[in-house]
Amino acid sequence: MPKTLTDHEEIRQWAIARGGNPMLMETPDVNDTRTHLQITFGQHALNADANEGPDRAVGGYRLVSWQEWFDALEESGLAIRVNDDPASAQGDDFEFVARNEADRVTTDAAQKPAAGPMSGTGGDTDYREG
Repeated sequence: MPKTLTDHEEIRQWAIARGGNPMLMETPDVNDTRTHLQITFGQHALNADANEGPDRAVGGYRLVSWQEWFDALEESGLAIRVNDDPASAQGDDFEFVARNEADRVTTDAAQKPAAGPMSGTGGDTDYREG
């Protein structure tokens, strides 16, 4: 069953329990910067085998602290919707949703969020810094 998370500690614990790490990517926009949020899973595998270099993230993303990631999440007005079914094969699936959607009870799991789809294995969402 889908569950929407807004509490920072609950989000962090959910991600860490699945091997998740926070990432951001900043891209230039017309008059400001656009920041894309993401959670990567399995980062420990990229850093295994005596890799002593910097943490490696893909696609222009950089690993950031949870605090920096939560600041971006708050500024963008987002929450995350997760699959809370322990029997699910895709335990790290999530999507970003508008925080105001977190206040509504959703019974249709197929409903698309206003912020666009997001999954733990691809995609991103963004907000503008001004």
